[in-house]
Amino acid sequence: MKMDQNELENLNFDILKKIRGYLRRMIDAGGSDLHVKANAVVRARINGEIIPLSGEIFSKDEALIFAKELLRTRFNELVEKKELDLVYPFDEATRFRINIFFQMEGISAVFRLIPVKILTIDELALPQVVHTFAQMERGLVLVTGVTGSGKSTTLAAIMHEINLTKRKHIITIEDPIEFVHKDRRCIINQRSVGQDTKSFGNALRAALREDPDIILVGEMRDMETIEIALHAADTGHLVFSTLHTLDAKETVNRIVSVFPSVEQNRVRMTVASVLKGVISQRLIPTVDGKRTAALEVLVRTARIEQLIAENRDAEIPDTIAEGKELYGSQTFDQGILDLYLSGRISRDDALGYATSPSDLKLKMNGMAESMDKNDVGNEAIKREFHEDEIIGLKG
Repeated sequence: MKMDQNELENLNFDILKKIRGYLRRMIDAGGSDLHVKANAVVRARINGEIIPLSGEIFSKDEALIFAKELLRTRFNELVEKKELDLVYPFDEATRFRINIFFQMEGISAVFRLIPVKILTIDELALPQVVHTFAQMERGLVLVTGVTGSGKSTTLAAIMHEINLTKRKHIITIEDPIEFVHKDRRCIINQRSVGQDTKSFGNALRAALREDPDIILVGEMRDMETIEIALHAADTGHLVFSTLHTLDAKETVNRIVSVFPSVEQNRVRMTVASVLKGVISQRLIPTVDGKRTAALEVLVRTARIEQLIAENRDAEIPDTIAEGKELYGSQTFDQGILDLYLSGRISRDDALGYATSPSDLKLKMNGMAESMDKNDVGNEAIKREFHEDEIIGLKG
């Protein structure tokens, strides 16, 4: 299956041109991901849903030729590794992160849109407390959530703010590089795993000898990377990274559980000492057909440090909720309630994405009743409350 030089020279790139046409249609429709699969139609994720872009089947042979046209000299690397990450520049204003891989029926690829323009924290409408993480001098800040929840976008916004407001040396270690940062007030060295370094661990160890102030690790994937990141944070650096965890409580558990049981108490004490914050994200459909990030935000306090050190992670959510007014921390449900009260998301979506729908519904209903009594407040919220009650009576 490997491709030689003669085969490379004979490619006409017609199929890649066809895929570029699908990418353009997806961009124009406001989509985020294009799915190309052998023996299937091409689909795109638009406003969170997978939508077919045509009824034409993309054959197994076409998928193979497409992979050769896309990868060219790297096609043999795909054959060897069975999956490959890369960045594809579509035009001057658009880039895609691609994962291309073998599956049961042939080759598939997923194109993830990477905006060239880095949006600010305020343009993303993130809570004001997120600004504080760009002002920190040392420690560990984690951004978590499922794949596609906007972690990279949030991290890029924080890095951008640091770049505009401080004079620091930033090193990023990513797989692959998504958002490209230009030097402003900071020096920013961006390294891509596989191209500029062999592994996260190698690059992270080297970074400690490269006079960094801030280190961004694209993902803490294994025990070695987590250990070095904790050490970097413990020795006076500001470290940012991501994890595929759902919330702050699970994030602490995940980091500690990666290590052997004999090491877990030591690691837990280190995490309690260096963890400055956790931003966890969920994307929720908005009333105007787009999506917005709902955030849980843990802000390190003496109480949070104590709970982590004493293995009382179950108490973390309540402590986060209690710190909303004083520290700016918030649980998912508090963040979702704020989005609902601002009119950005519907009642049904708010309840559908809540951690505890029943508790959130009680809060919504209680607020609506209070508004009725005082004859003030948002008329739309009161109307939704009454409609919900009427439906309940009819049922």
